[in-house]
Amino acid sequence: MRIGFLGPVATFTDMAVKHLFPLQEYVPLRTIPECIEAVHFETVDYAVVPLENTLEGSVHLTVDYLFHEVDLKIVAEMTVPIQQHLMVHPDHVEKSMEVEKILSHSHAIAQCHQYLHRHYRGASLEYTTSTAAAAKYLKEHPEMKIAAIANELAADAYGLSIIHHGIQDYDRNHTRFIVLSRTDKPLELQSGFSNEKTTIMVTLPSNQSGALHQVLSALAWRKINLSKIESRPLKTGLGDYFFILDIEQAMDEVLLPNAIKEMEALGCGIKLLGSYPVYSAE
Repeated sequence: MRIGFLGPVATFTDMAVKHLFPLQEYVPLRTIPECIEAVHFETVDYAVVPLENTLEGSVHLTVDYLFHEVDLKIVAEMTVPIQQHLMVHPDHVEKSMEVEKILSHSHAIAQCHQYLHRHYRGASLEYTTSTAAAAKYLKEHPEMKIAAIANELAADAYGLSIIHHGIQDYDRNHTRFIVLSRTDKPLELQSGFSNEKTTIMVTLPSNQSGALHQVLSALAWRKINLSKIESRPLKTGLGDYFFILDIEQAMDEVLLPNAIKEMEALGCGIKLLGSYPVYSAE
C-alpha cells in the first residue's frame, strides 16, 4: 500500500503517517495539492495532509482544494501534538545568536511568533513548503548563517543541532491530519481511537434570508452537535461563501441523512467529505 504525505522526510505529517500506517510504503510529496492529486490520479492509495492547527486554525489550501478541485473522502483523522524547536547546522551552534535568517513553514513560524520577536527580532523570516524542507535546506547549506523551526525527527534526519526546545507560543499545540481516499470506506486502526466525526461542506441558496440559521436548526432540533463551523470564500464574488461543518458523530441511518435532506430541501448544496474515526498520537 502506497501512502502519500506532505514531505520531505521528517515533517509532522510524516509523524502522523507512521502512526497511522506502520510498515507501509511512504511517498513524500512536495506540496499539499500534489498529495491530494496523487490520490485523485491513483498514484497512491491514501494521502495524509494537515487540516487544522490549534494556534493557526484551518489549513485553507487543504479545505479549498477539497471543495473546488477534487472529489475525495476523508476516511480517518489523526491528532498529533506539535513541539517546535529551533535548530542550526552543527557548525554554527556556538554562533547561534548571529543567525540572519530563519526558515520554516508559514504556520510553524506563526506558532512561534512571540519567541522569535523576543530573541531574533533582527532575523528575516522565510517560508518553506514544510518544516522538514527548512531543515533539509540547512543541511545542504552549512556555509549560511540560518536556522530552521522543525521537530526532533527533522533534527535527527538531517543531522542538525537543536539550540532551543519547545519554542511554540502555547503548550497545547496540536494539528489535525486527515487521510484522503477515493472511496468512503472508513480506515479502522488498532489503537489511539478517540471518537467519530462527519464533515460536510454546505453552500447556501442565494438571496434567502436566514438560510444559515435554518441549516443549523436542521441539526439542532435533532440534537446533533457541531464541533466546528467555518466559512470559506466560494471564489465567485465578494460575500459568497461555503461552510465546512464538523459533526460530532458518525453517519447513521436516520438523523444525519434526514438533516442533510432537510438542508437540500432548503436549496442548499451539500458535499459529504466523510464519516470517519478520529485517532490521537498522544
